[in-house]
Amino acid sequence: MKILLVADGRSPITRQWVKAVSGMGHTLYLASTFPCEPVPGIEESAIIPVAFSNMAGTQVAGGSKKRAASSLIRKARKPLMHLRYWLGPLTLPKAGAQLANLVNRWKPDLVHALRIPFEGMLASYTPLNVPLAVSIWGNDLTLHARGSSSMRRWTRRALGRADGLLADAPRDIRLSNQWGFDLSKSALVVPGSGGIDLAEINTALQAPAEFPWLKQGRYHIINPRGLRPGYINTREFFAAIPLVLERFPDAAFLCPGMQGQEEAERYARQYRVERSVELLPYLSQADLWQLFGRCEISASISTHDGTPNTLIEAMACGSFPVAGDLESLRDWITPGVNGFLVDPYQPVEIARAILSALDNTPLRQAARLINIELVKSRASREAAQNTLQPFFEKVLSRAK
Repeated sequence: MKILLVADGRSPITRQWVKAVSGMGHTLYLASTFPCEPVPGIEESAIIPVAFSNMAGTQVAGGSKKRAASSLIRKARKPLMHLRYWLGPLTLPKAGAQLANLVNRWKPDLVHALRIPFEGMLASYTPLNVPLAVSIWGNDLTLHARGSSSMRRWTRRALGRADGLLADAPRDIRLSNQWGFDLSKSALVVPGSGGIDLAEINTALQAPAEFPWLKQGRYHIINPRGLRPGYINTREFFAAIPLVLERFPDAAFLCPGMQGQEEAERYARQYRVERSVELLPYLSQADLWQLFGRCEISASISTHDGTPNTLIEAMACGSFPVAGDLESLRDWITPGVNGFLVDPYQPVEIARAILSALDNTPLRQAARLINIELVKSRASREAAQNTLQPFFEKVLSRAK
């Protein structure tokens, strides 16, 4: 089968998805909405900027002018996100014409958009004779779809056009019907990355690693989510750190993706925790997995999420999860058994959960075994591939 992916080619999730689907024997093409390096496993690719993605920030390499622009974008990230909700949809018609030309040129059997804003919206321009599958990411419907009247219209358009739907949480399949998706069509719950490659993770965990951020004899808490305004409560996470340090003064807090980020530096100063926090650069997947395997706790303090890949990767690596109390995460975490769910707006509650986990080594050890088996049975790449092939076939047969 020839599948045209409409996705952010920079994203580790996209690259893992490519590995999963190309491993099933399918030929993949990519229309990336962001400038990106070549993606292994892609037959042919093109860049279609949409919603000002050609002005992307730190994940896109560039010269000094682009880095300076990226710095300004980082400083104004939150207001720019809201501005993008209103102005971003205006770029879709032109980009949609480009996508339609690619479809006519590459002649895929299926087009698959890996999230709704703005890839699914763009993919709604897929010619009607070609079936379209759309993936929902965790905050597509609970956050981004509500960002403006234009976002609401385009979300409905994308889901109304979709012939099949994938989501990483049952909640989003249910919500999709309220946004125009016909539940009589094919729908599937599957990890957004196409499943966790447990063999690849185990290889990374067994490899020797020298991280200067890891200190002998100290507890380590990792926050892998970076700065994501609107749904990751970074301030509340930093506010909880002094409360943890009162009991465990040597605890170390590792924050990938926050190095050089003014907002994170400001929080570290505000809560006087500079000596206990390591603001790290963006890490490779292998390095992130190795850190998960060496950190007692992984903290994902979000207000909008499906099933974050970082959460299930951390669970697969044996790191004890502390996460926001969301409907989608209750499918994975039983509080006090294999993790803790907290009010993401309450630093005291966040700190209490971290302290409870640090105080209870038997709980962490038991949760580690539970979580590894849970990921193996529900989120492994093999399990995902076994469900994806029938899904693709149903979408194709229904669209004929």
